Amino acid sequence: MSDHSPSGRPGQVTITLDGVPREVPGGRSLAAALIAIDEPVTRHDRAGRPRAAYCGMGVCFECTVTVDGAPLIRSCQEPVRAGMSVDTTGEEAR
Repeated sequence: MSDHSPSGRPGQVTITLDGVPREVPGGRSLAAALIAIDEPVTRHDRAGRPRAAYCGMGVCFECTVTVDGAPLIRSCQEPVRAGMSVDTTGEEAR
């Protein structure tokens, strides 16, 4: 897949975030890309409170998401890439 979005903006890639196509900056971690588009919430705890990347080093697991069907991926350790499907709403993310 291309590292460019359909809009052709350099450095931008298109991912699917909770079923919605989104352009995010490429060349960084998924957590950083989500923060850059003002979508920092990566999961919700069992009480429904939003959670987001905290440590940025893969230690806290607050940034876990489901990527391309694989649960519990630490978004701060996952490079963003064009075409990836990211789910922050699944039961696995709680």
